[in-house]
Amino acid sequence: MFSYDFLFNNRNMTKEELRKWIRIEKKKITLAEKRQRSKAIWQQMEKNEKFLNASVVLLYWSMADEVYTHEFVQKWATQKTLLLPVVDGDNLRIKPFRGIENMMISEQFGIGEPIGDDFEDLSKIEVIIVPGVAFDKKRNRMGRGRGYYDKLLSTNNAYKIGVGFDFQIQEAVPVEQFDIAMDCVISESEIFV
Repeated sequence: MFSYDFLFNNRNMTKEELRKWIRIEKKKITLAEKRQRSKAIWQQMEKNEKFLNASVVLLYWSMADEVYTHEFVQKWATQKTLLLPVVDGDNLRIKPFRGIENMMISEQFGIGEPIGDDFEDLSKIEVIIVPGVAFDKKRNRMGRGRGYYDKLLSTNNAYKIGVGFDFQIQEAVPVEQFDIAMDCVISESEIFV
């Protein structure tokens, strides 16, 4: 089992070792605690000028182990054009969020995905809020290893905000040339820009 001291002092940790450690830490917090921590992150987001000024925002419908987004998506959908990703093979398709009644559960990940037409003009997206397994203080992001977000982010100039719990923020994460850094990372207690 990894310890915080090991994690912060071992800069040679592989992506898989770090993913395993983060999975263990995520299992230690209850759903109620996860939602409370998520609220603190969204309170920070609601002070972010880029987010507040954006008309079109790409968010995500959270999986059980991610920063909880469901209430935040529903709250802001009345004030902005909110988009959500839909996994399609090795890529993400982007669809507008039009309420829970227009969602279906994906077979691949068991999470809610919007139904309907794709949002075609991705250049209109002003802010992308991105989940991650881990982030570092230089705003590097480590995902689950499938590269869904890196592919999307490499083709878009939107302002990228990574969100994660405090324990997901590391001194350094392993980075490869195709990994896309965030413009900002927000946790419950810190913001890195």
